[in-house]
Amino acid sequence: MPKTQPPVKLRLWTIEEYHRMAEVGILQPDESVELIAGQIIKKMSPQGSPHAASIRRTDRVFSHRLTEQVLIQKQLPIQLNDRSEPEPDVAIVRVDPLDYADHHPLASDIYLIIEVADTSLQIDCQIKARDYAQSGIADYWVLDLKHRQLHVFRQPTPDGYQSEVILAEDASVSPLQFPSCTITVSELLPPVIES
Repeated sequence: MPKTQPPVKLRLWTIEEYHRMAEVGILQPDESVELIAGQIIKKMSPQGSPHAASIRRTDRVFSHRLTEQVLIQKQLPIQLNDRSEPEPDVAIVRVDPLDYADHHPLASDIYLIIEVADTSLQIDCQIKARDYAQSGIADYWVLDLKHRQLHVFRQPTPDGYQSEVILAEDASVSPLQFPSCTITVSELLPPVIES
């Protein structure tokens, strides 16, 4: 009977240790990394134009529709727990009178997280989705640029999201906290450019 190897045990990092690594130069300022579930994850390849366009379009749609009701963060840190400080493409968060000068938005401050996936779909729909669900993020969307669709994750549990719906670009969706704010998926996607 073949022997099975014991599972590899990872040494998970805390946010405090992650920040300390940056302070002492272990992590360089130009490194594109995030702390997700205690692991330092290198972000995928540099942003292409469609990815950047989707972030701009998403920002514009939500800024126009939700005006002064929320703050819209683009690629800025949020703190989910002691071991996760991701920088989602877009985070719709509660208004804070100090604009979060004294701390990053916490999971309880977050209405909606949106990741834009061109090369990162697997990480966004698996690793990040699990981490966001375990942190209680009620509404998580992944905009899939390649297939021009939106993955909508809801009903978080410690084991992950109980609901994932994939919407085509002509479908409409509303954030859980803002049901009167209806958005068509195509509004968030970059325009199709004919060659």
